[in-house]
Amino acid sequence: MLTVLGELVVDLIPVPGADAGAEGTAPHYVARPGGNALNVAVAAGRLGHPVHLLARFGTGPLAGNLRRHAELSGVDVSRSVDSGDPVSLAVVGLGDDGSADYGFHVLGAADWQWTDEEVAAAWPPGGTALHVGSISAWTAPGSEAIAGLAERLHADGSALVSVDPNIRASLAEGFGNTGPDVRRRLDRLLAVADVVKVSAEDLGWLEPGTTDLDEAGLDEVAQRWADRGPGVLLLTDGGEPLRVARPGRPLLRHTPPPVTVADTVGAGDSLAAGFLTGLLDAGVTTRAALDAVDDDLLGRVVADAALVAALCCTRVGADPPTRAELDAARG
Repeated sequence: MLTVLGELVVDLIPVPGADAGAEGTAPHYVARPGGNALNVAVAAGRLGHPVHLLARFGTGPLAGNLRRHAELSGVDVSRSVDSGDPVSLAVVGLGDDGSADYGFHVLGAADWQWTDEEVAAAWPPGGTALHVGSISAWTAPGSEAIAGLAERLHADGSALVSVDPNIRASLAEGFGNTGPDVRRRLDRLLAVADVVKVSAEDLGWLEPGTTDLDEAGLDEVAQRWADRGPGVLLLTDGGEPLRVARPGRPLLRHTPPPVTVADTVGAGDSLAAGFLTGLLDAGVTTRAALDAVDDDLLGRVVADAALVAALCCTRVGADPPTRAELDAARG
């Protein structure tokens, strides 16, 4: 069973071609469920894998939509927390290539307020993997409680730990955060991670010297990050080859399938869900089992995960495919 812990965000996504009014000051947006944790949980649920979402459901007119979105995808939300704090909001801007930019409205939001007691009570019996990441994983005060859970699971070996930094620079260097604080909090999580998914864009913020690296440079960084301790490191670079690094093993690459991109919202989250559910479906539920995975199995899991992400990119917003849609696309 996969357990995902983190934030819920309402994504306001622009409607292509919609009239913005006579003065151009009234653009049209559609409100779609989003946020790293919700996206990963929904993608896993649609793939037919048992998944718990540990979230703090806030208040506001759209709060019920977030819960319903998770439930319709088969996600168990029974151990989540009801909070009196507001739901997080992101206003999304889209580039010509479908790439997304975000403006966040998150002051006082429910997602960052986790306590040790809430996290301990929420962890479900029988959980075999924990995925954490993005804003909730590196924003105080809740980040401390999340790191504590990851460290406990790592110490007793009862569950795989997956981490996705998913940096949002405007929040990592504002909203009460500083760059050094965020890097320190992520270092604490990365020290106990079995699986790490990180983008080239994330690396450019985490390690400023890694911006604009060539292929060989990205290969070196991927292997160096794998040597920090995780069993598997996934380094994404948009539509460029996905790098898969493991300590002491040759670097693997996988070229994502070509698709017509509507936008890239939720693509990385869908990739993480596809990869984790693929491992768990194959019976990989411990670090020893992860270290023993051969290249053939790893390649099949990575190929499916990349296809899940690509299919998400063909649709507006974080709208990952179902298992049937994945099977049909795989042929």
